[in-house]
Amino acid sequence: MRPRALFGTVVVAGVGLIGGSVGLGTRQRFLAERVVGFDFDPAALEAARGMGVIDEAHLHPGAWLKEAELVVLASPAGTLVTSAWQLAAFTEPKTIFTDVGSIKTSVCAELTDLRFVGGHPMAGSERVGVQHADAGLLENAVWVLTPTSTTDPDALARVRTFVEQLGATPIETTPEGHDRLVAAVSHLPYLSAVALTDLVARDRNRDLMMLLAAGGFRDLTRVASGSPRMSRDMVVGNKAPLREALASFRGYLDELEGLLDDPEAMLGRAETAKRARDAFPIVRRNLLPARFEVVIAVPDRPGELARITHALGEAGVNIKDLEVLSVREAGGALRLAFDTEEGLREGTRALTAAGYEARGRG
Repeated sequence: MRPRALFGTVVVAGVGLIGGSVGLGTRQRFLAERVVGFDFDPAALEAARGMGVIDEAHLHPGAWLKEAELVVLASPAGTLVTSAWQLAAFTEPKTIFTDVGSIKTSVCAELTDLRFVGGHPMAGSERVGVQHADAGLLENAVWVLTPTSTTDPDALARVRTFVEQLGATPIETTPEGHDRLVAAVSHLPYLSAVALTDLVARDRNRDLMMLLAAGGFRDLTRVASGSPRMSRDMVVGNKAPLREALASFRGYLDELEGLLDDPEAMLGRAETAKRARDAFPIVRRNLLPARFEVVIAVPDRPGELARITHALGEAGVNIKDLEVLSVREAGGALRLAFDTEEGLREGTRALTAAGYEARGRG
C-alpha cells in the first residue's frame, strides 16, 4: 500500500548530523525506495544502519552508484567537491547531485558539469555525529537553493520538491548572495563565539569567570562547541565575504565603545537592537511531541484516513495528534502521535496488520 516515492535510490554521502537527518527524513516520509549511505567511517555507517538512517551502506564508490537518482553531498566542506567527483565517476549522467554545505560559490563553480543544485539547510547543532541526527532538525527550516545559469530546471524542480517534502522551506538566491548572507548570520557568529570563549579561557581569573558565565554568555558561545575541523573549513572557505562582515562588525563595536560615554545614545541603540531582535521570525520545529509517534505511507485513494482511524479504533488505540507530512500524486505520509508507549506499540501493530507501512520517528 506504499505510494510511489519521489526517488528510487537516494545516496547520502556523509552520514553525520545533517546527512543523517536527511536520511532519516527521507526514509520516514517515504521519499525514496532506498536510502544508501556512503562514508569513509565504518563506525558512522554502522550507527546509521542501526538507527534506521539508511537501508544500505558503502565504504567505497562503485557500480552500486549506477542506481542513484539523487546524491546528497553531506561531507565536510573541504572534501565536498572531491567526494562529488569520486561518486560521479560511477553514476549515470541523469543522476541529480545536491549538497548541504555552507559554502556555495566555489562548490557551484566546480560542479557545473554535473546535474548539480547547490543547497544549504539553515539548521544544525553544536552536537556532531549521526548519533544526534533527527529528521525534526529540518522541519520548518529555511533551505537555501543556489541555482546558476547552467542549472538543469528539472533537477532544480525535483530538489525543491524533495526539500519541501522533508518539511523545510526552500528559498533561492545566487551562490555569491548566499555566501555573503551566511558570512554575517552564521560564519561571523562562529568567530565571535571563538573570540569570546578565548577571552574567558585566557583570563587570569578564568575559573571564576567560567563559574559566573550566565545563560546569555553560554547562548552566545554555543556554536564554539561544534566540530572544530568542519567549522574551520566553513570559515576559511568563505574568507572573502567573511572579511567584509568582520570589518563591518569591528566598525559597530567601535561605535558602541564610543557610546559608553553617552548613556542616552546607548539606550537608543539598545532599544533599536531589541526591536530588531524581537522581530526575528520564530522557527518552530517538532510540532508534535518527540515520543510515541509513527509515520505511515498513505496511498492516494478515497477513504484512507477513515480506514486508518477505523483500524486504530478497532484496536482500542487513541490518537493524540495527527499531522499530514506530505501529499503527492501517488500518495503521501501521515504522522500519528499516541498517549503512551503502549499505544504506539499497539497502534503500529494495528496499522501494519491493516497493510500500512509504518516507521518510527527518530
